Amino acid sequence: MVVLSPAATRTKKTRAVGIPVVDLSLDRSIVSQLIVKACEEYGFFKVINHGVPREIISRLEGEGVNFFDKPAGDKQLAGPATPFGYGSKNIGPNGDKGELEFLILNANPFSIAERSKTISNDPENFSCAANEYIEAVRELASEILDLVAEGLWVPDKYVFSRLIRDVQSDSVLRINHYPPVNNKDPSSKACKEDQIGFGEHSDPQILTIFRSNDVAGLEISLHDGFWVPVPPDPSQFYVIIGDAMRVLTNGRFLSVRHRVLANSSRVHSRMSIMYFGAPTLNATISPLPEFVSPQNPGLYKPFTWSEYKKSAYSSRLGDCRLNLFKQ
Repeated sequence: MVVLSPAATRTKKTRAVGIPVVDLSLDRSIVSQLIVKACEEYGFFKVINHGVPREIISRLEGEGVNFFDKPAGDKQLAGPATPFGYGSKNIGPNGDKGELEFLILNANPFSIAERSKTISNDPENFSCAANEYIEAVRELASEILDLVAEGLWVPDKYVFSRLIRDVQSDSVLRINHYPPVNNKDPSSKACKEDQIGFGEHSDPQILTIFRSNDVAGLEISLHDGFWVPVPPDPSQFYVIIGDAMRVLTNGRFLSVRHRVLANSSRVHSRMSIMYFGAPTLNATISPLPEFVSPQNPGLYKPFTWSEYKKSAYSSRLGDCRLNLFKQ
C-alpha cells in the first residue's frame, strides 16, 4: 500500500512519488515483508496503527512549543552554545549550518531529569513528557526491528532490537524547530529560493522514528538523485533507516539521504521530533553472518559505534561516512 505525495514540480531536482505505508495492524508475516521491501527500495516508510497514544505525542509537542516560544535569552539558559545543543545553528563542528533551533537530549531518564531543570519552568512535567515519549517510540522501534529480523529470516529475532533496548544505549531524542520566515516582500530573493533548513545527510544510527507537525519541508533522495517531498502527518510516524543498519545488513538496506527545506515553514513554524535508536558506545557494528557469503562478501570493516559516531561528528553533514569503513 502506498500513498502519493502532493503534486511536486517535476524538475531535475524533485518529483512526486509514492511513499511506502505500512499498516502495523495487518498480519505479522505481511507486515514484516512490507517493511523489508520498503527498507530495500527506499530506506524510509510511514507506519500507521502504530499504537502510540496521541496524548503522549501531544504532550511532548506541547512542551517543545513552550520551550521554543520563550525569549531567546531564556532559551540560551538551557545550555551552552555548542554545535550539538541549544543555542547554535551549527550542525556539527565543520561549517554546516541550518535555519533552525534545536534541543538534543540523551534518551535516558537520569539525563533528561537533569536537563529538564534548565529547559522548562516545570521540569517534572517536561521530564515526564519526554520519558513517556521515549519509552513509547523505543517500543515501536524495537517492534519494527523485530519485524525486520523476521522478514529477513534471521534466526535471532532480537538481534537488532537488542542493540537499542540495552540500558546503556546511546539513543538520542532531538526536537527541531524551524521558525517562520517573516519576509513581507514577496519579490525578494529569499521568497523565491528554497532555503536549506537542515542539509542533505543520512542518519548514522540504526534507525530513526520521526514525526512533525502539519508543516511540510522534509524530502528524501531516491536512487536517481531526485528529491521527493514527504507529506507531513502529525498523527503517524516515519521510519528512517540509518547507516548502522545498512552495515548490519551488508548493504541490503538503504540509509536514505534526506533534508529539510525551510521555505515550507515560511508562514507557520515547523517542529519535528526524532528518536535516534543507537547501540551502546562499545557495541561492534559489522555485517551479520547471514548476509555474508563467498558470492556476497562483507562490504564493511567492523567498527564500534563510538568510532562511527566520532567519524560522523568530525565530517561534513553531507559526507558519505561509510566510505571510510568499506572493505
